[in-house]
Amino acid sequence: MGGAVVDEGPTGVKAPDGGWGWAVLFGCFVITGFSYAFPKAVSVFFKELMREFGIGYSDTAWISSILLAMLYGTGPLCSVCVNRFGCRPVMLVGGLFASLGMVAATFCRSIIQVYLTTGVITGLGLALNFQPSLIMLNRYFSKRRPMANGLAAAGSPVFLCALSPLGQLLQDHYGWRGGFLILGGLLLNCCVCAALMRPLVAVAQPDGNSGLQRPSRRLLDLSVFRDRGFVLYAVAASVMVLGLFVPPVFVVSYAKDLGVPDTKAAFLLTILGFIDIFARPAAGFVAGLGKVGAHSVYLFSFSMFFNGLADLAGSTAGDYGGLVVFCIFFGISYGMVGALQFEVLMAIVGTHKFSSAIGLVLLMEAVAVLIGPPSGGKLLDATHVYKYVFLLAGAEVVTSSLILLLGNFFCIRKRPKEPQPEAVATEEEKLHKPPTDAAMDSREVEHFLKAEPEKNGEVVHTPETSV
Repeated sequence: MGGAVVDEGPTGVKAPDGGWGWAVLFGCFVITGFSYAFPKAVSVFFKELMREFGIGYSDTAWISSILLAMLYGTGPLCSVCVNRFGCRPVMLVGGLFASLGMVAATFCRSIIQVYLTTGVITGLGLALNFQPSLIMLNRYFSKRRPMANGLAAAGSPVFLCALSPLGQLLQDHYGWRGGFLILGGLLLNCCVCAALMRPLVAVAQPDGNSGLQRPSRRLLDLSVFRDRGFVLYAVAASVMVLGLFVPPVFVVSYAKDLGVPDTKAAFLLTILGFIDIFARPAAGFVAGLGKVGAHSVYLFSFSMFFNGLADLAGSTAGDYGGLVVFCIFFGISYGMVGALQFEVLMAIVGTHKFSSAIGLVLLMEAVAVLIGPPSGGKLLDATHVYKYVFLLAGAEVVTSSLILLLGNFFCIRKRPKEPQPEAVATEEEKLHKPPTDAAMDSREVEHFLKAEPEKNGEVVHTPETSV
């Protein structure tokens, strides 16, 4: 279904694991920060939007939901664009879209227009930057890829800690329209990051030919679904997302329900984000160790199980100190999940199928993102007990870890080994090899065949040939 890649690195080019790759890593760090932190950072403008448009909190919350849905749900579209035009052009267009959406929102006169500009246009722009940046990071790093993924993933908590106070400051001084305009200008830095994504090229040979051909690829490679490892990963990741984002949404309200002051309750997210900043690079470093890296799938399963266990333990918290302990352990496990999720996917599908694989996974996760937090809210409305929300989230994440762990152990690790080509060749040689006791001297055979030539096309019958 489509043509060849324009920006795909030629087959056989070794990942530099450094050099210009550090510039690519920096660009990926910035893009990841904008992509994940921006939907949460715009929430500081919600109260002013509610006041201007006369709407409720649930109406403004759709802005963040649409941003996340666009980030995840447009994965296949991003894959098609990357496989057709290359990473750098797609990211440049995405940066322009992200900025244009925020600037256009300053002229909106209704909340629906804000949905279309900030939600759809900016969300699409961020999506067109996020996925290609991960693909380029995968091309530039091989041995150091786990560490690179961990450092890039740290952009999310770093930017969240920076953009939220900045958004509040902009709102206090310039209002929500001026704040959106300035944030739109900041998003133009995505174009700068796109310029850093220099494609890898093959080294020219003395005869002027690079000697390496670009691989032929489809715009959206659905053959990844034939890989049992990918199917298990996609199912486990989708179940995980159902509960992964629920606790950060409700932990502040949980603290307020226990009688904690607003300022102390909001500080819980700061604790979580601070721990997350250090957990992601640390998890990437551990995954890059030789013996550990060979079992990265099991490490990812453990991080999901750890995260779900933290949710289950957090449901028993009865005071502020208990919630602080929960945020510490949740921040560690959340950072591990964030650092390992795409690293494991890269290890499962490989470099050439990663662009299609990540798009399809993000599409599946988009459905879970839209279901997870609202389902927790529905449960809270029905029971008015935060404990059940955390129990549900923990059960979903633990289930996802068991799906990946047991599926990988029984369906992948235990599958029958295919015979090696050398072994097959040896068996064929044994079948076609004549018995040693029937061996004849080659000169004797040649003498026998030439002893009586054919005469006039007739076969001369001898006692030997007659027999």
